[in-house]
Amino acid sequence: MTDQQRIRLGIIGLGAMGTEMLDIAHQHPDFEVVAAADPNPTALERIRAQHPDISLGHSAAPLLDSARLDAIYIASPPGTHAGYAIAAMSAGKAVLSEKPLAVRLSDGAEMVHVAAATGMVNALNFTLSDRAAALAVGQALRDGEPGDIVGVDMGFTFPSWPRPFQRDARWVAGREQGGLLREVGSHYLFLTDHLLGPLTPASTHIRYGTAAETFAAGQFTAGDIPINITGRVAAAPETYEWTLYGTERSFRITDWSRLHISDGGQWTEVTPSGPRGTEHTRLSAFARAIRGQHSALPDFATGLRVQQAIEHFHQASS
Repeated sequence: MTDQQRIRLGIIGLGAMGTEMLDIAHQHPDFEVVAAADPNPTALERIRAQHPDISLGHSAAPLLDSARLDAIYIASPPGTHAGYAIAAMSAGKAVLSEKPLAVRLSDGAEMVHVAAATGMVNALNFTLSDRAAALAVGQALRDGEPGDIVGVDMGFTFPSWPRPFQRDARWVAGREQGGLLREVGSHYLFLTDHLLGPLTPASTHIRYGTAAETFAAGQFTAGDIPINITGRVAAAPETYEWTLYGTERSFRITDWSRLHISDGGQWTEVTPSGPRGTEHTRLSAFARAIRGQHSALPDFATGLRVQQAIEHFHQASS
């Protein structure tokens, strides 16, 4: 594919993320959104009113088989990711999927196998793969700024689950496909895996409410570095924190993109250089990968390692 050709994109799933990505891709110079699918007629009517030029339908099957499409973006519930991704890659289409990779580990492994067998571009939309704060920490690690790494702590608190913007996605509230670990923890486990290497579980504990987890705590290691993650639903402000502790300098990312540094004193917020990192920039990276250029987007093999860490919690409780 030449740099001048627009990539013909199909979108599966028109919930919060699918709709956002459709709007961005529709205006992206590298993409032409050709078709989209969702079983919800209300979602289809909403998109039809905004984008009458896009072919819409209830079933994803026509998108997977269509010779009109070069790539598929998957924003449907996690339990469907494997079937759609495998069919798309087998039909010669590049795939960008929302996280988690899958729910069943066997599905995730099959996605990785088919990606390798077909050689098709495959990527996951992890927010922290190009967020400026995360890139700054990565550069600091390469420059040796932290000194010896003492450990990493991740903590998340939600006054209610699911979060308000996801209330219409009922699966997010369920134990089978949703929960705070898959929806939020996976992003930060990815970042830790990306910066420090694969994670080995030491111990995990999870407590469920009427559906998804209300508390989870886990200990992992990356080499000999201890990694801790805690998530809870409680009467407290919504918080997102990822902290890397070093003997010389420590780094903290809060609220997805705010970077703080400490040399032993109080945390000082700094402004990372470069673009913030958004769905637009990740779509651009996806386009580069499709055109055979370098792209830093995480692939399905990376997603499988993150999935294994997440599902260790759920398997340990069963």
